[in-house]
Amino acid sequence: MFGEDYKSMFTEWLEQHSAAVIEVARAYTLTSDDCQDLAQEIFLQAWSSMNKFEGKSSPATWFYRVALHTAVNWHRNDRPRRMHQKPLLDGQTLVVDCSDTVERIEQRELVEQLYQAIHQLPKTDVALVLLYLNDMSHREMASVLGISESDVGVKLSRAKIALAALLDVATQEAEFDESR
Repeated sequence: MFGEDYKSMFTEWLEQHSAAVIEVARAYTLTSDDCQDLAQEIFLQAWSSMNKFEGKSSPATWFYRVALHTAVNWHRNDRPRRMHQKPLLDGQTLVVDCSDTVERIEQRELVEQLYQAIHQLPKTDVALVLLYLNDMSHREMASVLGISESDVGVKLSRAKIALAALLDVATQEAEFDESR
């Protein structure tokens, strides 16, 4: 099917972009098992579509496109089963390693709050926020998502406002729970 050149190129791309794939998978799933399943599906889709890579964009942009497209399709097609799932982490059930510092625990809790808020965004905004969190430029985001740079700016601004509101609500709920 693919020659050694494809295999070595794919292996190199996996090393460079696997963290981004995991991040995309995590944003579109609720359980650890589903996250790993989706990541494997993304890798499989990337491998099977390697011959379609034309070099018109960077490998990072292409990999993101494959990851986001696969995640959106997976999310849409897997909806019935997910209706009965529980989130990756319950807010109060963080497993704490005794060697963790308070700062690391707080940072981990903040990251979990962020992902819980991201899960509540419309799926098109999830992709945009992930690209933003990975320090992509508006031009790169536009290329990955297939929209104009000005649309990226508008949609990103709206997504940031929605995310801030969701995080504010989560903070208020946490403070309320602690005061009880």
